[in-house]
Amino acid sequence: MNAILRYMKRNYKILTFVAVLAVALLSFMPKQGAPDPGKDKLLIELITFVVEKGHYSPSDINDDFSKGIYKSYLESIDPSKRFFIKSDIEEFAKYETQIDDMILNKDLSFFDLTHDRLVERMNEAKGFYKEILAKPFDFNVDEQFNVDYEKQPYPADDDALRTRWEKQLKLSVLSSVTDKQKLQDTPAKDNKTTEKKEDVIVKKTFTELEKESRESTLKSLNDYFKFIEELDREDWFSMYLNAIAERFDPHTFYFAPDDKEKFDISMRGSLEGIGARLQKKSDYIEISELIPGGPAWRGKELEQGDLIMKVAQGSDDPIDIGGMRLDDVVKKIKGPKGTEVRLTVKKVDGTIDVIAIVREVVEIAETYAKSSVVRKDGKLYGVINLPKFYINFENKDSRDAAKDVALEVKRLKEYGVDGIVMDLRNNGGGSLRTVVDITGLFIDEGPVVQVRSRANDGSNNGRVEVLEDTDSRVQWDGPLVVLVNDFSASASEIFAAAIQDYNRGLIMGSRHTYGKGTVQNVIDLNQFVRSNSMGDLGALKTTTQKFYRINGGSTQREGVNSDILMPNRYFYIDMGERDIDNAMPWDKIAPADYDTAKNNFAPVIARSKQRMSNNPQFKLVEENAKWIDEQKDDTTYDLDIKKFKAERAKNEAITKKFKALKDYKNNLKFEALPYEKEIFEKEPSLAEKKQRWYESLSNDIYVEEALNVLEDMQVKSSGKSAAVTRKGKMIKTK
Repeated sequence: MNAILRYMKRNYKILTFVAVLAVALLSFMPKQGAPDPGKDKLLIELITFVVEKGHYSPSDINDDFSKGIYKSYLESIDPSKRFFIKSDIEEFAKYETQIDDMILNKDLSFFDLTHDRLVERMNEAKGFYKEILAKPFDFNVDEQFNVDYEKQPYPADDDALRTRWEKQLKLSVLSSVTDKQKLQDTPAKDNKTTEKKEDVIVKKTFTELEKESRESTLKSLNDYFKFIEELDREDWFSMYLNAIAERFDPHTFYFAPDDKEKFDISMRGSLEGIGARLQKKSDYIEISELIPGGPAWRGKELEQGDLIMKVAQGSDDPIDIGGMRLDDVVKKIKGPKGTEVRLTVKKVDGTIDVIAIVREVVEIAETYAKSSVVRKDGKLYGVINLPKFYINFENKDSRDAAKDVALEVKRLKEYGVDGIVMDLRNNGGGSLRTVVDITGLFIDEGPVVQVRSRANDGSNNGRVEVLEDTDSRVQWDGPLVVLVNDFSASASEIFAAAIQDYNRGLIMGSRHTYGKGTVQNVIDLNQFVRSNSMGDLGALKTTTQKFYRINGGSTQREGVNSDILMPNRYFYIDMGERDIDNAMPWDKIAPADYDTAKNNFAPVIARSKQRMSNNPQFKLVEENAKWIDEQKDDTTYDLDIKKFKAERAKNEAITKKFKALKDYKNNLKFEALPYEKEIFEKEPSLAEKKQRWYESLSNDIYVEEALNVLEDMQVKSSGKSAAVTRKGKMIKTK
């Protein structure tokens, strides 16, 4: 624990640095009682100063930095290029390489110009979208619309802008009409596209459906502009501040006061709503994570990678969220417990689905570590699922991930399992202390991760601390498999890397994990000012340290490569840090001093590879991944209804066979340990939640192959496992 204490002291030094900054910044404050027109300028000065002095590797504020801000800011305020026209951009362009100087001089001219012009253009758009939607569309015209806004030029003039709006709205209405027609062809209970008259189902005409679709689109846009009108200058300025902050690296972020409050709520461990984390993806919102135990997770319909296109409250008409801010979409999806929200989503395979979810309060207890046992070919195995590396820093006696995983390992060992699968798929990370302790359950004492901080001279060649497991006990020395995917990040990557570097077990899953090898601190900006009359200034989350494997390599960008690659739907798509233009680079430092286990996993890896190559289900997954890769750049839609329907029918025919992936059963029965079955008798709600997890494991081909690998890892020599890592079985590595 000494290494961990040293690390905690290092964090204390960071807080001390913050206090020093506070003293330095006192001179930036206007005199108490003086007029306060400079809050925006103060925020720019605070953010840039704090980042320059505290960031692990701050970027130079130069012309290249300016270009990055210019691009990301315009993309954030007009992502669909449906407000600004070419002449606007030509006027803005003179600032492209001047923003760096404007930041240093606290000059707000660029923001003021773009903000005022955006408000003007939005007011103009409010005029003509209503005119466009007042008349029926002609869907027999041979024309197309490309929704890859990033590659599209800005409209040449007002006429071209209106034409773009017409095509965009036409596509929206066309999609809605064809969806309604399809529903009518397969009438269901309470189908609102039909009317019942004297026990006879009467289908609505195309004209009626087209009118309904235009009215629904009009309502969505009216609601969208109503939200826009509710945004004040401070909201837009926060977007400008984040265009600046995020150029330092993707995880440096400014929290406006409301955002900081939401962040604090999430850190306390409860999420209200559907139990999903969202992120901006082009013009829409992407599901980046489903919270285990939450209503969206339990419903099994919403998936990571789904794009939310519309949101409806219960039976109300859906609102098109295209172009909306993430915060505004979150507000629409959140709501009181027991109320229903309906999401229109575009699935990863391109199909459109409407998913109804009843909101709940998702407690952190739903994300705690859990285990299951399963018998396969006469052997007993355990599966531990850890959704995140959680901890309560304010109460050392409360439960945390390390304590819970240690308890699950103890229970599985006592029950007599022959191998353990540690499932870290979709685990976005968490506490560094817990990952060190959890790794220690599976290895002899030794280093787990290296952490480098910024040097006193401002370089990124600062002091390196090696965080070690100092407990010589090995709580589990049997076969071990770690399951990861593209969304396993941060602490998950530290654990997987350590197990791999020690040659202690096998990492199975995606080609590489997410690639987040940095740590952030949240700094309250209000502490830098005395007698603040400007109101709450919010907070800044900034990157202060970098992780390294014990072999010296960084997990940043590269992530951890799996020992056994398993195809998934995203196999050919770059995801994670490597797909972000300004993510911090990969590098390496000197390796730590550690011992590796004398395990020969080559035959096990070869057998797994052979098994998967002969498995029809994995072949189908591979085929699906290739098809998704081919489709990702297909962003042009026909606005002729016959061609539109033909293309949709073609895609549905192709994706029909991929639906078999969801119906897969591995014929394995996953169960609770005896102690938990007794608890289930008293708590049926907990039993229901766990049963859904067991069912998901029975549909999981990846867990099935992990169990096959555990079986291959066993060696019937002296009754001991090939994964033994006791002293005397190690090789010195440096």
